[in-house]
Amino acid sequence: MPINYFARDEMRRTSNLNLIQKKIALERGFSIIAYVIYLDHNATTPLLPEVFEEMKPYFTGRWGNPSSSYRFGSELRGVVEAARGQVAELIGSQINEVVFTGNATEANNTAIHAALKANPQKRHIITSRVEHSSVLNYCLALEKEGFRVTYLSVDRNGLLDLTAVASLMWVNNETGVLFPILDIGRICRARGVLFHCDAVQAVGKLPINVSKLPIDYLSLTGHKLGAPKGVGSLYVYRRAPLSPLLHGGHQERGRRGGTENVALIAGLGKAAEIARDKVSDYERRLRPMRDALEEEILGDVPEAELNGHKAQRIANTTNISFRGLDSDALLMLLDQEGICASSGSACLADSQEASHVITAMKPELRGERNSLRLSLGLEQNPSSIQEAARIIKATVIGLRSL
Repeated sequence: MPINYFARDEMRRTSNLNLIQKKIALERGFSIIAYVIYLDHNATTPLLPEVFEEMKPYFTGRWGNPSSSYRFGSELRGVVEAARGQVAELIGSQINEVVFTGNATEANNTAIHAALKANPQKRHIITSRVEHSSVLNYCLALEKEGFRVTYLSVDRNGLLDLTAVASLMWVNNETGVLFPILDIGRICRARGVLFHCDAVQAVGKLPINVSKLPIDYLSLTGHKLGAPKGVGSLYVYRRAPLSPLLHGGHQERGRRGGTENVALIAGLGKAAEIARDKVSDYERRLRPMRDALEEEILGDVPEAELNGHKAQRIANTTNISFRGLDSDALLMLLDQEGICASSGSACLADSQEASHVITAMKPELRGERNSLRLSLGLEQNPSSIQEAARIIKATVIGLRSL
């Protein structure tokens, strides 16, 4: 049954629905859980209508295999290449430097794998303590195979204590803090170190031109851009080595085996095209709303503290700790009030451990789960953000009173 994420007039608060209201809601095709304000865009974004329309033909009439020799399938190669061009335009790369993957996790693993295969005599990896789990867990697995991993620290604002690097994110997915990618890349090039950048939270939010950046590998994923889940991409600098992580057929010029998912690739291409047109407005539209939300919460809620640098952050993200509160309890109550938020990375939502990102920034909070991540999207407006601030403040104060 479809969920209407903006059904404010239909269902103000699901916790107060009586049986008659529930019956009416079901008859109108709504889920009983009808979220009012979605503030978890760093976890995933709503599928754009234009993207859905772009994909539909490849689920129905045009469902052939693009690797086929006959036209019914082979004509779809042009669809894949068109999408490759759209992604290349979004990040400023050459078209043959874009490799499609199943997601950003695969892209991240592929980049690290390729760098290690290209330099078998080098068994040292450098990353940071606040990377996404797809990088950290792969590094942990590599440690068990005898590789040495250096985990760079961050300060209390989440800024990198820069020494040397190999795989670092552009934008932190929990705090929105920006790393100095240009400086990092220059250090790597000067030392002959291959540099992989996890840009999942940066692509579509910041203007990116990899042709002017010393980056060897750059990862992105569709579902952070309004495309579907299950499709991503890895930029590979034309002089950087690439050994496939997935071995199979000749797909992706032999760089990634497996039959291409034409529908999802077309969707990623369309989302990249839309993001390229909107990226110049991203900062202007979202930063004022994010700042207003953040300032109202921090100004009115005692013992609330910002996690992350005040200025050196992506425009849509805020992360706030509430001393003495449990984030799971807070998220449950906010869910009942129609607010979608998170305590950190969606990939670790089932974990009972405290955020490794917040712990790395503020060791005194080790073991505490009291942070709330709020990440905005372009479909939102100031009135919805004002309402979200009111609900969050009331919920925190109410929970504290217990």
